[in-house]
Amino acid sequence: MRASTEVGAVLARESLHAALADPALEAINFLNEVIDRHPTAISFAPGAPFAELLPDLDLGSRFDRYIAHLREARGFDDARIRRHLYQYGPSRGLINDLLAESLRRDEGIEVDPDDLVVTAGCQEALLLVLRALCRDASDVIAVVNPCFAGIAGAARLLNVPLLPVQECGDDLDWEQLETALRAEREAGRRVRGLYVAPDFSNPSGAVLGLEARRRLLALAQREDLLLLEDNAYAFTAADGSGIPSLKSLDSDRRVVYLNTCAKICLPGARVGFVVADQIVVDAAGRRSRLADELATLKSMVTVNTSPIAQAFVGALLLEAGGSLAELARDKAARYRSNLRHLLGALERELTPQPGEVRRVSWNRPAGGFFVSMKLPVAADADLLAHCAAVHGVLWTPMRFFHIDGGGAQALRLSCSYLTHEQIDVGVRRLAGFLRDHRVGGFAPAQALEGVVS
Repeated sequence: MRASTEVGAVLARESLHAALADPALEAINFLNEVIDRHPTAISFAPGAPFAELLPDLDLGSRFDRYIAHLREARGFDDARIRRHLYQYGPSRGLINDLLAESLRRDEGIEVDPDDLVVTAGCQEALLLVLRALCRDASDVIAVVNPCFAGIAGAARLLNVPLLPVQECGDDLDWEQLETALRAEREAGRRVRGLYVAPDFSNPSGAVLGLEARRRLLALAQREDLLLLEDNAYAFTAADGSGIPSLKSLDSDRRVVYLNTCAKICLPGARVGFVVADQIVVDAAGRRSRLADELATLKSMVTVNTSPIAQAFVGALLLEAGGSLAELARDKAARYRSNLRHLLGALERELTPQPGEVRRVSWNRPAGGFFVSMKLPVAADADLLAHCAAVHGVLWTPMRFFHIDGGGAQALRLSCSYLTHEQIDVGVRRLAGFLRDHRVGGFAPAQALEGVVS
């Protein structure tokens, strides 16, 4: 219990790292905690997996399954098994061979297991990559904007400047990107990489087309930068409809590939990974891979990713025939079903009534977890509190995902972990919220002649 009076050291907030006051660092805690603050509300806030699709832990049998793999496929004896599973384990990871095989089967990505580093979720992978690439304050990372809050937060913690590149539907503002790169170069700064989530990005659900992907790869080679590809939601594409990942199109080692097992295995295991097969050459001409450098950094951050968690994920992979795509198949179908249901409910509940004009709009992604909605007013914390207390529904302000101050009048809806029935109830509540006088999402038609919703 916290003491009622303060004693001892008192720290001025201004004396702590400036990132602690940055909204980017609020976002992930907000997503994790908002449900607890409003337990009776229907929450479209966090992008959590659907609970009924999470596997039974059954740790004993899965641990045995993975140990059998170590004996049969890798020739480990009992002493080596105990050392790898019960001690700290290698910083690079333990299930690299299984992940490399899955990438080969699922995406046609040929990668040596030593070019992978297994991380404590994708968030650690982002942190390690930014730390490795950005030597000092003259190094910059470009980011497709809006973006996953984790990349903005990691950059803020490391004092890495971010350069926003505007997302334009399912494309990029290429003119802005080229102009920004030229301006940074002329100012004596190096743009080391461009962070992009080309498949059903969080938060917008956008998908970059094949032509745009090839254009990005050509730009990366021309500008001598790396593409940091976040592939967390590509698995939700309908069978046969997916576009090849940037890494599978990469013939020049320009892509650092980041992914997570959280959405298709178990979030609590905290297992992500990064493929970093770029060549590193030191002043003496000695050669290594970027993955080697990331493993070195990891040894000073988390030491290693839990071998127990890796063994569990490894066993799930083995059960699925060594394919993350196969492991994800039933989950992907569920998420597509949820997304279709959400979009249908929005259209049904938010169709203007006679005499009304709808003043809200939303996108219609074909995959991923998220729908973004534009409002005629600021979607801030005050409005969210009102929505939760009065209407019993939660969402996430889009400002969390913009690094340029944008997104003030937009919100994100996540449908991944809700049932169809909860989505129906939540959208009905959302419709009531949008008809609230504080929101003005609907207005008398005669007052808004010529307005297109």
